[in-house]
Amino acid sequence: MVLLSGGGPFDRDETSGPNKPLKDLAWGLASRGVAALRFDKVTYAHVQAADAPDFTMTDEYVPHAVAAVRLLQSQDGVDPERIFVVGHSMGGKVAPRVAAADASIRGLVILAGDTQPMHHAAVRVTRHLASLSPGPAAEAMVEAMVRLAATVDSPDLSPSTPSEALPFGLSATYWLDLRDYDPVVTAVALDKPMFILQGGRDYQVTVADDLSGWKAGLGHRPDVTIRVYDADDHLFFPGDGPSTPADYESPQHVDPLVIGDIAAWVSAA
Repeated sequence: MVLLSGGGPFDRDETSGPNKPLKDLAWGLASRGVAALRFDKVTYAHVQAADAPDFTMTDEYVPHAVAAVRLLQSQDGVDPERIFVVGHSMGGKVAPRVAAADASIRGLVILAGDTQPMHHAAVRVTRHLASLSPGPAAEAMVEAMVRLAATVDSPDLSPSTPSEALPFGLSATYWLDLRDYDPVVTAVALDKPMFILQGGRDYQVTVADDLSGWKAGLGHRPDVTIRVYDADDHLFFPGDGPSTPADYESPQHVDPLVIGDIAAWVSAA
């Protein structure tokens, strides 16, 4: 299995504060006889890569994921015809595009992969965070994100639109690539088994806003398994009550049930 981390300049462990969810996943899979390859994202290893005006999500993930697939296929003890791609968050969103680029990929595991347009999700998440600490600053934060997201939706968006006018300071070319990409449509066109997992407590990628897209497009297929882990948050850490950003600052580990289910699924796929 080739592991892909979420959006942002993550290292191979997807380090988030004191936590390393991809390391948890890789070690858990390896202990169950499943080889796992993870790598530093290009935006982590070469920070300046994201500054290129024509840099896109495709550039950030696809060539490196395909190279990882080929490397894993060359390893002794690995069946080259049984390579799966496991993507978390944006890594899950882009996983169908990776599989479309390399027909040798056997199947996909999508962990909290978002299907809602990312700029719309950014507005939703910003409103959620503002509700946790209401006040003038929170209202201004929401208004700013709504304004930035509207620029992405605008028919006037072009490669010359300044990144300062767009969410997260990403380039217009990056947003144009994202705006034109539908992960569900891409996945529907793939004749590959898929396992789609979602945390019930996740406020970043949600059952209502994102998993619903996967269900609508793929829920009828017998080779697609969709499962919700009610106690888990975005990093698939189990817990109680509403999830908040503060949860990520406490040392935790990926839900063992998630790791066991992935290992069992890939062994049977």
